[in-house]
Amino acid sequence: MTSPSPVRAEGGFPVVGIVGGGQLARMCQPPAVALSLTLSVLAESPTASAALVVPHSPVGEHTDLAAVREFARGCDVVTFDHEHVPQEVLLALQEEGVELHPSPQALVFAQDKLAMRRRLTELGLPCPRWAQARTGADVEDFAAQVGWPLVAKAPRGGYDGKGVLVCRSLADVQPWLGEVGTGGLADGILLEEAVDFSRELSVMVGRSPSGQAATWPVVETVQEGGINTEVLAPAPGLDDELAVALAEGALRIAGELGVTGVMAVEVFEVTGRRPDGSAYPTYLVNELAMRPHNSGHWSIDGAVTSQFEQHLRAVLDLPLGDPSARAPWTASANVLGGDYPELYATYKHLMARDPGLKIHLYGKGVRPGRKLGHVTVCGGDGSASSLAELRGRSTHAADYLRGVVTE
Repeated sequence: MTSPSPVRAEGGFPVVGIVGGGQLARMCQPPAVALSLTLSVLAESPTASAALVVPHSPVGEHTDLAAVREFARGCDVVTFDHEHVPQEVLLALQEEGVELHPSPQALVFAQDKLAMRRRLTELGLPCPRWAQARTGADVEDFAAQVGWPLVAKAPRGGYDGKGVLVCRSLADVQPWLGEVGTGGLADGILLEEAVDFSRELSVMVGRSPSGQAATWPVVETVQEGGINTEVLAPAPGLDDELAVALAEGALRIAGELGVTGVMAVEVFEVTGRRPDGSAYPTYLVNELAMRPHNSGHWSIDGAVTSQFEQHLRAVLDLPLGDPSARAPWTASANVLGGDYPELYATYKHLMARDPGLKIHLYGKGVRPGRKLGHVTVCGGDGSASSLAELRGRSTHAADYLRGVVTE
């Protein structure tokens, strides 16, 4: 039976609690050991990803105030594996003096896409044109302004392509309109223009309660069916001025929203026009995630300080680590579930075939399309050909684990 509180290490080192037992909590365990910290995880089940590697992982639901309150009693600070803890639970803990990072007041902008769009617009940050819709008339009015197709998003609860709908007519969004007022559509639908973008980018930022902040190199994220399949660090061919603008924008968002911990700012790279008509690369903010994020997994092997170590440093208000890249290129490919439930044999084969691979599996059962892990390769000389070679190795390994390729 799990003890009610984690066993504390001697020397005064703190306990960091993580609500949620997914892979993000799991990947916090190695840097916690390196930092002499103790982790405690409130897991969904005894076999949750993090529960398999974190010794103190009591089972409880993130929606259960009593369970979360009891869990928090044994922790010095509480943070999150996901953004789905209800505001009423977070606010109750905050009122009781539990140190939460990020705070409920910051986390709401990652939980509620309408709140996020309103706040970023107020701050003058570049966003797609958007509107809140509750009726068909609202949808038609917005379409008259920006044209079809539209992108409809559930303001709450969506992730990995879920809760996103590309609409080419009112009929496409009609089923969602019938659900307005319930669930993730309680406040209506977030409508956005369909952005003509050249690629998707992400910048990770870490920020501590005392206001120290740092960003990693901007990365390119490759999406298939709304799921991130590859991350390239740094983003190849990125304009220097755009890289600076993205870092400055991420730092401003973190500061203005009062973010503590690690945050991903996902953006579209688009073409802007100067008054003289000349083109230049710029960006529109797509999404925010106030936690370690898939676009930062490359940093485990490719950066001096990983996003997971930085998150632990930040929530404890420790000095932040160096986010610099260790190599000219890092290519990371996500492993998705296929038709083969046993991964260990293919895992061993890949280790022998390419000793330079770093294979991170999350301890999950195989299900088609489920995110099971990622494979990272670092190196190169900064040239496009060396990046292509690294990408070939990482994607081959991910495809082999999935069963897409067999040699």
